[in-house]
Amino acid sequence: MSLSLLLLLLLLQVCGSQASHFFGTMMTFNPKNVTADGAVTVVLRYKLSFRSCTDDDTWDCVSGDCGTESLLLDVVDQESSEEWCQIEGVMIRQVSTNAPFQLRLDGGDWISNIQNGVSSWRALTLVDLRIRSDTDRVNRSPQTTILPALRVPSNCQRDFNLLAFDPDGDEVKCRYGNTAEDECSPCTPPSVLSISQPCTLSFHTTSSSNEGPYAIQLVLEDFPNQAISLTQTNGLETRRTTDDALSKLPVQFVVKVDSAAPSCTEGHYLPKFLPPTPADRAHLYAPVNESLEITINAEATNSQVSEILYSAPQNSVSQPGSVAGQFILSWTPTEGEEGEDHPICFVVQAVNDPNKYHSELRCVIVSVINQSTTTALPSTFPPITTAGITTRANTTQVNLTDVLDESRRPDGKNSDVGKVIGIVFAVGIAIALVVGGVLAARNHAKTQSAVQQARQEMQRLRA
Repeated sequence: MSLSLLLLLLLLQVCGSQASHFFGTMMTFNPKNVTADGAVTVVLRYKLSFRSCTDDDTWDCVSGDCGTESLLLDVVDQESSEEWCQIEGVMIRQVSTNAPFQLRLDGGDWISNIQNGVSSWRALTLVDLRIRSDTDRVNRSPQTTILPALRVPSNCQRDFNLLAFDPDGDEVKCRYGNTAEDECSPCTPPSVLSISQPCTLSFHTTSSSNEGPYAIQLVLEDFPNQAISLTQTNGLETRRTTDDALSKLPVQFVVKVDSAAPSCTEGHYLPKFLPPTPADRAHLYAPVNESLEITINAEATNSQVSEILYSAPQNSVSQPGSVAGQFILSWTPTEGEEGEDHPICFVVQAVNDPNKYHSELRCVIVSVINQSTTTALPSTFPPITTAGITTRANTTQVNLTDVLDESRRPDGKNSDVGKVIGIVFAVGIAIALVVGGVLAARNHAKTQSAVQQARQEMQRLRA
């Protein structure tokens, strides 16, 4: 074989390995400052997921005034076998006007063997920073994030409840992308998944012939709860009804349909979450410059719980806990993130060679506040969850335990275990009330004052 032919074959091999490596992307935005002349500083956060942590791509301005850009990139998480790596870009743009603009991501190929016929990647973000008549403030996008890949055995039904939180209180919906709108290329939906609102992907059992990876290309949109006006810097007003989307965000990732599992019961091969793992869509609060620690517990009797996989802000760190199947996920918000809402999503992975199994997907939203508090703050996302926050040695530890959630049977009813735990829990509370009655009375006024201050602070930040 000639040297030139050998070099050509090597080059083709390298190019081929680099061409099929995309696992998805997503983007959100958060306006920061508005000057007297109408210029806006906006922070856009996006995730890019590839096989390697060294891969990258850039967003291009395709319409409107996208302003000037500064960018910080960092790794979020990497799967232990290096199946994928997710990086986060924090893009700060200075735009001279609050008129809408669009950013687009174009590139090579998704990972190999995508079952729904998608090859090249494309994603589109619509940023609208106009002043809303209902809040008298700049429009903010929904907040979400997603892991590069989610696994499900072909014989197991599963719902993927994607995070869809809007800081303006808008209704959030998701849909598959539209090829005609240039939102992906092409936007072929996966045949093995159905979508329901606000943003749930449902997988139903399928045959082995449908196993393999699927490219999920969603668009997340927010709709006002009432008709509003959007006002541009030049005074131009545009009317928006409850049927008109305000923002357009891409949410793209891979669902891997694996070979059938011996059992679909959570806790056997598929990991099952245990207390004090936060409930899905829990709303947490984190003071600036203090470490937020989230404890995540899981078990699987017939496979080995190996790692936690997550999508979170830059500088998030995970480490094993003190017992098997426990992980501590921590993140320290900075002063520049005060008043922002940050999504964190995670699964636990278990292995039984050569198979890998994922737990259900869980997501939480973290609101960054400017002071620590030892008082439990009220939560509205979801209404059933309350986040207890304590401060110790510059560490905010979140301990969220939903006993009924963790003790439900597959039919949705509470198990006897949940009843027993509830009785024990009630007895414990009664004892605590008797022992602590005097101290509670002494500190009641002080506690109520702390609660009021915390609520006033949250209202100021969310205004």
